[in-house]
Amino acid sequence: MKTSNPVLARLGQAAERERAAGYAPAGPYGQPGYPQQYPGAPGHPAAPPTVTPMSIDDVVVKTVTLLGILGISAAAAWVLVPDALLGVAWIGAAVVGLVLGLIISFSKMANPALVVAYAVVEGVFVGMISKTFNSLYDGIVLQAVVATFGVFFLMAMLYRARVIRATPKFVRGMVAAMVGLFAVMMINLVLSLFGVNTGLRDGSPLAIGFSLVCIVVASLSFVLSFDEIEQGVRMGLPQRYSWTAAFGILVSLVWLYVEILRLLSFFQGDD
Repeated sequence: MKTSNPVLARLGQAAERERAAGYAPAGPYGQPGYPQQYPGAPGHPAAPPTVTPMSIDDVVVKTVTLLGILGISAAAAWVLVPDALLGVAWIGAAVVGLVLGLIISFSKMANPALVVAYAVVEGVFVGMISKTFNSLYDGIVLQAVVATFGVFFLMAMLYRARVIRATPKFVRGMVAAMVGLFAVMMINLVLSLFGVNTGLRDGSPLAIGFSLVCIVVASLSFVLSFDEIEQGVRMGLPQRYSWTAAFGILVSLVWLYVEILRLLSFFQGDD
């Protein structure tokens, strides 16, 4: 199964090496990808252990698991971290989460432990930012959560109906858009540390427009994740790579949630 996605290409090569080493994804007996000889049969050595390929169900289970971990971590941070340390915990979790996210994204092998650690750290980040916004605008967190999952399920339905497809042109455009937005946000963050206000996060019309662009791109990023999952299943990637696929969905969910939370805050009245 050929793919233009460099991450999937590396994962596919890893899966191919495992199969060449005597491992194979489970399948109907006697078909490619399954031991051809009955293990332990007279005259035949015992077959090597099989590697179960990932499935859509695996990704769903891992995604729900990561969301549960994130939710528990967020709730714990909300309750346990004192208000005086909100800013420190918020920034610290954001930095650690960014580092872990980059390591996972550029790693050639699936690492469930790192993915789980990322969910825990992002839970602290989400808990801190949610507590901050909720203290300013009561009820805004619930609104943002409902909107986030509403967008996610809408994108899932649109993708399933093939209304939106991950064509090569779409993938290139999305990668360029995400890299560009990431660069702009990093530059804006650095400038804000020196007291420079770019107007991207202050509730102005420019800030509202920027948040809307981020929300659209974050929403469309689910299409990339769904396509990567489909390709991974077709390529017969080992089951542990479902953690990597679930990680991609989690990243988009957190990004979308934060942007919706920020956008909703722009429209809150001063009570």
